[in-house]
Amino acid sequence: MDQKLEGKTAVVTGGSAGIGFGIAKTFLEAGGNVMITSRKADKCEAAAEELQGLPGQVDWRASHVGDPEQGEQVMKDTIERFGSLDVLVNNAATNPHNGRSIDVDAGKLDKTYEVNVRGPLLWTQHAWNLWMKEHGGAVINIASVGGFTTSRDIGIYCIFKSTLIHMTKQLGAELGPGVRVNCIAPGLIRTDFARVLWEGERGAEVSEALPMKRLGEPEDIGRAALFLAADATWMTGQTMIVDGGEIIRVDLPESD
Repeated sequence: MDQKLEGKTAVVTGGSAGIGFGIAKTFLEAGGNVMITSRKADKCEAAAEELQGLPGQVDWRASHVGDPEQGEQVMKDTIERFGSLDVLVNNAATNPHNGRSIDVDAGKLDKTYEVNVRGPLLWTQHAWNLWMKEHGGAVINIASVGGFTTSRDIGIYCIFKSTLIHMTKQLGAELGPGVRVNCIAPGLIRTDFARVLWEGERGAEVSEALPMKRLGEPEDIGRAALFLAADATWMTGQTMIVDGGEIIRVDLPESD
């Protein structure tokens, strides 16, 4: 495999922290150019500053994934800045509701849909219309292992991540052969977004229960995204599960 991105440009939503930052860093190390975008300008700027000096070039734009007009402008700015738009990483996500799905209020439901489903679809639409339809490219959606199961606390989030997984299949079928659309479903990654799930003793308990005996790091997802961007040339509509074995673990009874 030749996991290089020289001459390629990626937009990474939610790229100022966590998984998005890990993906941006990995792409830049591979020689790609990256446009980081997230809602807060100061965090985007700080992330871009931290990533300076890597082989690829980095820039940033503040935007809200739930606003398709802002998405269109980010795509235009990226093409103007770097000369192409070869990879779109739909990473930004939100989870405003904790608790049973049946108890969610309409506002939190709409916000989760807006960022986790509507945003990725409409941002992909802009990437397609402005560049990829003519030149080709790759779209990488970031879902979750929660999209394959149920949850006591984050069921609404899981519902829409499952939707994103199916969207990947649908767009993969529609946009080939020029554009590949694939997905990554991370397990528990040590990010601020997921801090409540891994901080303190809970993290040690989760780690011990995983076949790989550790939590994931943003760079783990970065390497998977680089494979999908650079090397998975005959792969589309698929979801890679990168979870340390969480989804296949077996809870064995204690031995005597």
